[in-house]
Amino acid sequence: MALVAAAGLASPLAQAQGYAAQWLTRVQQSARSLNYTGTVLVRQGARFDTFRLAHLFENGQESEKLLSLDGPAREIVRSATEVRYYFPDAKVVRVEPRTIRNVFPSLSPEQAANLAQYYEFKLVPGGRIAGRVTEMATFEPRDGLRYAHRFWSDPATGLLLKSRLVNEKGEVIEEFAFTDVTINAKVDKDMVKPSWTSVPPDWQVTQAGPGELTQKDTGWTVNKLPPGFLKISEGFRQLAGKREPAAHLVYSDGLVAISVFIEPFVVTQTQIGLTQTGGLAQYSTRSDAYRVTVIGEAPPATVQQIGQSVTRKP
Repeated sequence: MALVAAAGLASPLAQAQGYAAQWLTRVQQSARSLNYTGTVLVRQGARFDTFRLAHLFENGQESEKLLSLDGPAREIVRSATEVRYYFPDAKVVRVEPRTIRNVFPSLSPEQAANLAQYYEFKLVPGGRIAGRVTEMATFEPRDGLRYAHRFWSDPATGLLLKSRLVNEKGEVIEEFAFTDVTINAKVDKDMVKPSWTSVPPDWQVTQAGPGELTQKDTGWTVNKLPPGFLKISEGFRQLAGKREPAAHLVYSDGLVAISVFIEPFVVTQTQIGLTQTGGLAQYSTRSDAYRVTVIGEAPPATVQQIGQSVTRKP
C-alpha cells in the first residue's frame, strides 16, 4: 500500500522515469535469460538481411547463433566472451571480443533517474509481431542530440520482438524484427555451436575489434558531452594490428553507448572524417599527435561534437 500511495504522490516525470527504467530492465533480463529460436530480419540503412537465430541461457551463461538465410553464407556465434563470424565462401573466420551487451547498455541508477529527462517515454498496444500481440515502448528524444527508439515486446515474457531506430526526419535507419519466434524453446548446446568443430586448415583466422579492457585512468576526457550521457567504462585496449594500446572511454544515456578511442596518430592513417552505416556513425579526427575516433548509434552531429571536444585532463 505504501508503494501505491508513493506512486500516486510522485510527479508525472518521476513516474515516467520509473516506468521507463523498469521496462528497459525487464527487456534486458529477458533477452539474456530466456531460451528462444526464430527468424530475424535485420535492416541497416538500405541493406536487409535474414537470419535464423537460436539463443541459450544455461548455468548463468548465454550463447547465441545466427545463420544467414540470404546473400553470402555467414554464421555468427556469440559466447560469453567473444563473437565469431564464419564466412565459408571466403574461408575466413573473424574473431572479436564481446565487449558491450546486446540490446541496451546496463542502466546505472543515475541513468535510470535521468532517462525521462532526455526521452519522452510512452507504452501503448503494439499490434501483432511474429504472431504475438505486443506492447510498444517509444522513446522520443527531447533534443536533437539523439535518435528516437521504438520497441515492441512480448508482454508475457518481456522478450524484445522488434526495434526501430528513427532519425530526425522520421526515417527508419535501423531495424530488427522477428518474423517467427518460439519463446521458452528447447535449445541444446549443439544448436548454438559453429557448424565446424574446428577451423579448417585452409581457412584464415583474423582477430578484429578491441582486446580486453584494462581499467585505468587514461588521462583523457570529453568536454562537450551531450546531456544525460555518463561514463560507464574507461581504460586501455589493444587494437588489432596496433603496437600500442588505445585509450577507450564509453559513455551511455541508458539507451545507447558511444565509444571514444584515442591512439597515437600514424601518417599512413587516412580514415579521417565522418561516415555512417544505418544508425551507426563514426567520426575520426587528429588531435596533436593522436587520432580520436568516436563510434555510436547517435546523429552524426552528436558524434562529431564529442570527437572535437576530446582533450587531455588538466
